[in-house]
Amino acid sequence: MASQIFVNLPVKDLDRSVAFFTALGFSFNPQFTDENATCMLVGENIFVMLLVEPYFATFTGKPVSDATRQTEVLVALALESREAVDGMVAKVVAAGGTVTQPARDLGFMYQQSFADLDGHQWEPFHMNPDALPPQG
Repeated sequence: MASQIFVNLPVKDLDRSVAFFTALGFSFNPQFTDENATCMLVGENIFVMLLVEPYFATFTGKPVSDATRQTEVLVALALESREAVDGMVAKVVAAGGTVTQPARDLGFMYQQSFADLDGHQWEPFHMNPDALPPQG
């Protein structure tokens, strides 16, 4: 099993993306930051590498997708409460992001969806395993 996860996302303007995610409360590792990339700290062993599109393209032989037009990945973030989910989405809107779907309450899970400045879809959620319907 992996001991860490690094999600790599292409961005058009690194400084603009850093400002956006800083407004949401994320921080960055300066050791892995230059004009081409930065390492956003998401959790103890979870990181998002924001790479400018030309640099991102050097890691793949496929075209880089336009996340404003196609879905490439859904980044789901487990948060500690419904209020934390709503709070993050409020920061998203204030920082220029876009709510992509209305809040969904499935009883055991509360979720919202937003797009960052480059169109990547993020899904903050809170799950209460005790409220899961019985299986079988």
